Amino acid sequence: MTSKNGQNKRPQLAHLRAVLDDLRERGTYFKLRVLDDEQGPLCHYDGREVINLASNNYLGLCEHPKLVEAAIAATKKYGVGSGAVRTIAGTMRIHMELEEKIAAFKGVEACVVFQSGFTANAGTVSSILGKEDFILSDELNHASIIDGARLSKAKIKVFRHKDVAHCEELLKEVQNEPGRKLVITDGVFSMDGDIGPVAALCDLCDKYGAIMMVDDAHASGVLGRNGRGSVDHFHCTDRVDVQVGTLSKAIGCLGGYVCGSRDLIDYLYHRARPFLFSTSHPPSVAASCMAAFDLLEQEPERMERLWANTKYFQEQLRTAGFDIGGKSTPKTETPITPIILGDGRKTMDYSRALFEKGVMATGIAFPTVAEGKARIRCIMTSEHTRAQIDQALETMTSVAKQMGLV
Repeated sequence: MTSKNGQNKRPQLAHLRAVLDDLRERGTYFKLRVLDDEQGPLCHYDGREVINLASNNYLGLCEHPKLVEAAIAATKKYGVGSGAVRTIAGTMRIHMELEEKIAAFKGVEACVVFQSGFTANAGTVSSILGKEDFILSDELNHASIIDGARLSKAKIKVFRHKDVAHCEELLKEVQNEPGRKLVITDGVFSMDGDIGPVAALCDLCDKYGAIMMVDDAHASGVLGRNGRGSVDHFHCTDRVDVQVGTLSKAIGCLGGYVCGSRDLIDYLYHRARPFLFSTSHPPSVAASCMAAFDLLEQEPERMERLWANTKYFQEQLRTAGFDIGGKSTPKTETPITPIILGDGRKTMDYSRALFEKGVMATGIAFPTVAEGKARIRCIMTSEHTRAQIDQALETMTSVAKQMGLV
């Protein structure tokens, strides 16, 4: 219940307002921007036309006609929902077909689809390990990996970012301890855009008998043959025990998945709590995802355009004087392009100023990134035109100069 002035009369959650007030004081409080049309390179947020540099729609599949057609056809045939969790009555033939298609695409025995990339990571890590085991995790791994590690109750060792030697030091420390050892890295790190040392970490896992796991959320559709990810990029398909991916970024839809051995997937069917306790995807989502994987094979030129746009955009930003990694943070190696500003307030002010000038580029500050590492995170897509990129660059540079940022 709230009073006429909007203040909550009950004191039980008063501490939340204090936190929000602190965010306002720091200048990092934000309101959600609302998309009015499809997720494209040029679209409308809050009624304003903007060049969109903020989405994960790497290959422009969110609005692809073939995915739309697949969704409509599946809805007409199967309805709008599955009606149950997978283990009770909610496994539809189309769900099995999607898992089979992903497994074949990745070159592994089997696959299981989760409701999101977050639940795929958290559900897998928390179910395959226990309190006697050890997890060795890169310090910049995704939050879903961190949460899964905590839920597993395993002992967590964090190695310095991409520091393979440090990871080996930690493996040596625990090699004679009872319990399993799991090494986890992102294939592409979501905030800096650099690529994880997958092959070198596989070498360590082979040497010390550890389980190797890679989260390829931002590598799927971006790296490897036809977008098969960082594991394929490093030719490590047979050396990575657990591959996690997402269906909500380059694939353009919704969900996450885990690929690996038949035993791994059967085990997750029985023990992964998000799988056991969440209703399965609507058939329209499964159908759209299958259409997306077909397009990865049929239209490799999308990846070519993505990388050409990325190279041009990043070169122009560096020429204009922006720090896009390599100074105080790792250097980007992918379409994820951070503009490092450091100060949270300046970053959010810059993001808002860009939006007013017609560029959607989201500011990211603590706690998503460390204090002093705030940045504008831009992502190129295959569908941005050169004219749109040039217009965005002109706006970003002129606004940055006005604000004294470059």
